[in-house]
Amino acid sequence: MTPAVQALKVAGVVFDLLEYEASVPAGQGAGSAAATALGIDPDAVYKTLVVELSSGELIVAVIPAENQLALKKLAKAAGAKGAVMADSRRAERATGYVTGGISPIGQKQALRTFVHRGAADLAQVFVSGGRRGLELALTPADLISVVDAESCDLCA
Repeated sequence: MTPAVQALKVAGVVFDLLEYEASVPAGQGAGSAAATALGIDPDAVYKTLVVELSSGELIVAVIPAENQLALKKLAKAAGAKGAVMADSRRAERATGYVTGGISPIGQKQALRTFVHRGAADLAQVFVSGGRRGLELALTPADLISVVDAESCDLCA
């Protein structure tokens, strides 16, 4: 279906695939909209952000969808002086996914990935399946393992 789904199947990871109408009502974030549409806990919905370090390296941050990314914390965890959100076209080229549907799994270029440490407290996390309206449900341990991520505090 998508490279993310294929990567999980190849890795032998148990996951659920959930589809929903990808529309965001006014005044609601994408994570809340996905949680509402799927009837799941909004705190378990995580977003994938592509960030450019001061060195020019692109990396990925996976954080709760309704939280803000602390760029300074991410830069420090990645061993860089600073970080900014990556240009969407560059993020799309590197990951092979369209903005709004970027998955941390099955990217065209395997970018270094950092997952917010709060994910470890959850039974399941929900991340993009590689397109808008498609979510993957898997254990935080499987997510971290399949993308070889580092777990750290990433939220403001």
